Amino acid sequence: MTDSSSENVPGRQRKRFPDISSRAYEHPADRSALVALRKLSGFDTVFKALSGLLPERSLRLLFLSDSVRVSDAQFAHLNAMLRDACYILDLEKVPPMYVTQDPNPNAMCIGLDEPIIVVTTGLVELLDEEEMRAVVGHEVGHALSGHAVYRTILLFLTNLALKVAWIPLGNVAIMAIVTALREWFRKSELSADRAGLLVGQDLQASMRGLMKIAGGNHLHEMNVDAFLEQAEEYEAGGDLRDSVLKILNMLPRSHPFTTVRAAELKRWAESRDHQRIMDGHYARRTEDKDTSVTDSFRESASHYAESVRTSKDPLMKLVGDIAGGAGDLGGRLRDKFTGASSTGGSGRGGDNGSRPSDGGGKAADGGAPDEG
Repeated sequence: MTDSSSENVPGRQRKRFPDISSRAYEHPADRSALVALRKLSGFDTVFKALSGLLPERSLRLLFLSDSVRVSDAQFAHLNAMLRDACYILDLEKVPPMYVTQDPNPNAMCIGLDEPIIVVTTGLVELLDEEEMRAVVGHEVGHALSGHAVYRTILLFLTNLALKVAWIPLGNVAIMAIVTALREWFRKSELSADRAGLLVGQDLQASMRGLMKIAGGNHLHEMNVDAFLEQAEEYEAGGDLRDSVLKILNMLPRSHPFTTVRAAELKRWAESRDHQRIMDGHYARRTEDKDTSVTDSFRESASHYAESVRTSKDPLMKLVGDIAGGAGDLGGRLRDKFTGASSTGGSGRGGDNGSRPSDGGGKAADGGAPDEG
């Protein structure tokens, strides 16, 4: 992008990241998948061929005909944010952006050849200027990473799965691919949250935005610290049964849970990786071609190993114990499932009905299912 676009940069001084590669802010699992796909011979050709099957042209026409395109004449403040985000992340071509009438707060970046950004009226009305700036940066981060391609494919395959549900095993095969894509895409959302922070450069605004998406426009009734405590409780609470339920609740989702996103973003904002980017030390786009797939997978594996080691989730702790050669696995499994303590008692009286477990006061449906 030329420097002439700087006339749209707001007065508050923020750092710019010339030639920044999306590898600089991508979650390790997201980055390893993208590097592998970019290195795959014929990858671009295959997806160009697929573009004839995907409803991209139809989507573009739909938004052009039935939504409001952001420009200097329409939603000018959003247009300034969009140009500003592209300027900060050094995205040369500003993607088209549309506002569509929908009370549900949402935003997405889709497209194969050229990404387009769509935000709903519910989101525009919910967030203040700095919160919205982080969201626009989030979507520009998707565009810079190339996530729009895979998001479009995910939408296509999800719709296809519904159409072939009557075919024996056909739906199973497609849903297996959809499930894998959803797992990757959840990690890509964490990457885009980081891009949103790099654009907005206001952690509190990013936190408030996520909190509003979870709880609505009642900011005076909410507290960021208390919201982050929910993430801590979600990760550490319960027993193995709750760990399994967490997995089942997560499988159909394309986005991580909001409290988890907030906690992940805060951890990254306080990390050395984030500070190095802010100091101007980051991966460059001109170096992308030299990126090693092996190194990227190694980083991803290291990240997951560290996640298991430091996780407070009962299932992850058990996995760590098994990997570390912990003894008395049968006893550990029994204690984890029953919520019984292995200390301070006879060991076999853990299921005594007169002694409630730590989670006994929780309702079975204590966490409302996410509406997606």
